Amino acid sequence: MKNNLHPSNVLYAGSRPFPMLAACEHFAGNEKLLKKALQIQSELSVGERPIFDITADCEDGAPAGKEREHADMIAGMILSGENRFGRIGVRIHDVRHPVWRDELEIVISRAGQGVAYIVLPKPENAKDVVTQITALDELRSCYGIAREIPVHVLIETPGALHEVWEIACLPHVETLDFGLMDFVSEHHGAIPATAMRSPGQFSHALVARAKCEIAAAALGNGIVPSHNVTTEIRDVTVVRDDARRARLEFGFLRMWSIHPNQIQPIVEAMRPDFAEVDEAAILLVAAQDAAWGPIQHEGKLHDRASYRYYWELLQRAQSTGMDIPGNARQRFFS
Repeated sequence: MKNNLHPSNVLYAGSRPFPMLAACEHFAGNEKLLKKALQIQSELSVGERPIFDITADCEDGAPAGKEREHADMIAGMILSGENRFGRIGVRIHDVRHPVWRDELEIVISRAGQGVAYIVLPKPENAKDVVTQITALDELRSCYGIAREIPVHVLIETPGALHEVWEIACLPHVETLDFGLMDFVSEHHGAIPATAMRSPGQFSHALVARAKCEIAAAALGNGIVPSHNVTTEIRDVTVVRDDARRARLEFGFLRMWSIHPNQIQPIVEAMRPDFAEVDEAAILLVAAQDAAWGPIQHEGKLHDRASYRYYWELLQRAQSTGMDIPGNARQRFFS
C-alpha cells in the first residue's frame, strides 16, 4: 500500500461528511417492544455495527396522562446494558403538546450522553422546529452535554413541506422523515385513503410531489431522507417492494419499520447494487494508492468527486450488512 490516508480524512475538506446512518429505523412504543427490538438489533448486527436504529416513541407509545413516566422508562432503557450499540433515538411530542418540554428534559437530563437522536413530529413550519431545537440546546447547556445531539424532523403537514428546504438546513438536523398518514389526513379528504398504501402512495401526484421535495431538500443539504412506514406487516414482499421503490424512484436512503418482520426486507431493499460495491472497493483502493489524486480506471478518469460517491456507497453497503471485499475492508473498516 503506497498511501494510508483514510477517505474520511481527505474527501470532505471544508464540508460536512454525509451522515452514514442505518437504512432502517424501527419504532417501538412500550418497554416490552423496546426490549424485543434491542434483542433483534443484537442478533442482526454485523460485528459491532447494528443494521437498524431503534426509535423509542413518546408520541404514540405513551399512555395518556403517563407521558413523563414513559419518558423516564425510555431514558432508563437508553442507559441500560441492553443498549449495546447506543443506537436508541427518541420521538417526543409535537411543539403544541403540553408535555413535550418535560419529555425532552427527562431524556436529556438522564440520558443526554447516550441518546442517539431526537425525533420532532408534526411541525407546521420551520419556526416550530427552531423552538424545539432551541430547547434541546438549552437543556444540553444546562446539563453539561457537550456532544451534538442529532435531530430528525418529521415532515407531515403541508406547512412543513412548504418550508422543507429551510428546515433541512437548521442546526443539528440529520434526517427528514416523511409522515405519510398524517400528511394525507391533513388534506381533508382531497387525497384518498388509497394513497396511504401502495401503489397509491407512489402514484398520487400530491404524495409523490411531497416525497420528491423531501428527498431533494434532504440530499441538497447533505442530510438523509427517510421514507414513511408500510402498513403491511405480514407480506414481506410488499415491504421490500415499497423500500425498493422508495430508494430507486425517489432517492430515500432510510425507511421506518413498525414491526420486526419489516426490518430485514427494508435493509435488503436499501442495499447498494453488489456490482457497484465491488467496483467501489477496487476503485477506492487504487485511489488510496495514488494518494487520492486523479486516476484512470477501466478507461475512465476518476477524481475526488467520484471517490466521494463510491466511498459513501461503500459505507452504505457496510451499514446494511453487505460483505465488503477483503482489501477494502482491511484498509477502510478494520
